[in-house]
Amino acid sequence: MTYTSFASYVFTAIIVVIYYLVPLRARWVVLLMASSAFYMLAYKTGWWLLLGCALLSYGAGLLLSRCRRYQKAVLAAAVVSCMLPWFCIKNGNFILGSLLGRPSVAWIVPLGISFYTMQITAYLADIYAGRIEAQKNFAKYLLFLLFFPQLVQGPIPRYGQLFPQLANGRRFDEACFIRGFQRILWGFFLKMMIADRAAVIVNEIFEHPYLYTGCYVLVGGALYSMELYADFLSCVKLAQGTAGLFGIELVDNFKRPYLACSVKEFWHRWHMSLSGWLRDYIYIPLGGSRKGRAAKYRNLLLTFAVSGIWHGAGYKYLFWGMLHAFYQIAGELSAPWQERLYQVLRLPRSCQKGLQRAGVFFLVMTAWIVFRAESLTTGLVMVKNMLVVFNPWIFFNDKLLTLGLDWKEWCVLALSAAVWFWIERRQEQGICMGKVWLQKPAYLRFAMYLSVIVVVMVFGSYGFGYEPTDFIYRGF
Repeated sequence: MTYTSFASYVFTAIIVVIYYLVPLRARWVVLLMASSAFYMLAYKTGWWLLLGCALLSYGAGLLLSRCRRYQKAVLAAAVVSCMLPWFCIKNGNFILGSLLGRPSVAWIVPLGISFYTMQITAYLADIYAGRIEAQKNFAKYLLFLLFFPQLVQGPIPRYGQLFPQLANGRRFDEACFIRGFQRILWGFFLKMMIADRAAVIVNEIFEHPYLYTGCYVLVGGALYSMELYADFLSCVKLAQGTAGLFGIELVDNFKRPYLACSVKEFWHRWHMSLSGWLRDYIYIPLGGSRKGRAAKYRNLLLTFAVSGIWHGAGYKYLFWGMLHAFYQIAGELSAPWQERLYQVLRLPRSCQKGLQRAGVFFLVMTAWIVFRAESLTTGLVMVKNMLVVFNPWIFFNDKLLTLGLDWKEWCVLALSAAVWFWIERRQEQGICMGKVWLQKPAYLRFAMYLSVIVVVMVFGSYGFGYEPTDFIYRGF
């Protein structure tokens, strides 16, 4: 059961009605039962591993709050124990096959293991640091881990931000409910109109990496950058929207990352809950930037190595993470030279920002090509072929129409992307389109919502004969 399935719509609608019918003090119980049912319906095996990690971390949290003498040992043992299943599942076969030459193992993969493992680690680390108190009620703690809108694909919540909303229950708030509905519509637009349509071309190019070279790779890389962002932003908006129907606010995960003027800024805008987790629980404990430039760069490399390993097993993910660390180090070292060059050229500030954004997008896109490719070797070959093969005529001889989309579908994709870009520009200027529409008369809002639904149903991915793809980050 996924966010885009009919069963999910019915399930959510039933739970919303029950949630607001029961007394306020019992609403957390409704969410716990619903989240448990969602987990079992979505994935019938592996629940025992989540339950085991929940019991272990719950007990460790109580020990951390009561036993000051052995806190470090308790924290280390609990974190390692909860991380071990995730590490074995995500990296076990890579280690067995590539490093040890042994046959692979058919691991049981619990739903959302990468996300709830990080929740547990942050929860225990925050108790150790004195930022939060340990939860004494196991059922309420289990709800924090299981809350179904964010369980599968994030964002990765912090206990202090999410738990009070879950435990205290929320009264019906019309504005919050409508805002949740708006986010759900926006999520469907991004998924059906952009991500799934771009995926047709991306899959064709990356499944035949030695057939498509030069500008084909450039098109595939640019569209994959768009697909990945639209897909992940979509699932976050659907999660936020679903939570909003219950009056619960989930943290934002993106802040228009492709408008960043540096790779460092990109990571302040991209997958912010993961970036914040890596900063607070890897980078800063390693020493951050407090012990000189060399130590700072070492810590940056280690942090992004962890980021690469979190995303998947294999050399390409590690390379992708380290490449982003290299981008940041090179960007910091070259910053004075870049600024001096802009002064010499006397470029207006708007031109500088435009060049910086284009450069950041190209660097990030290049890394995404390696990330998406079948292997590190294939990814590097694709990047090389993009740079050395000259074939710009494919933009003018209809060759792009042989990749899976006809000209009408290309037009729908282009217009949808233009709408998306316009809205992001408005958001960058501090204008929230959702709030703007909340101020409109009810009949205009209803007409707008109905129009979006009709457009997605007619022109979305359902409209031209293929099933919507699963969310990309569900695989992580």
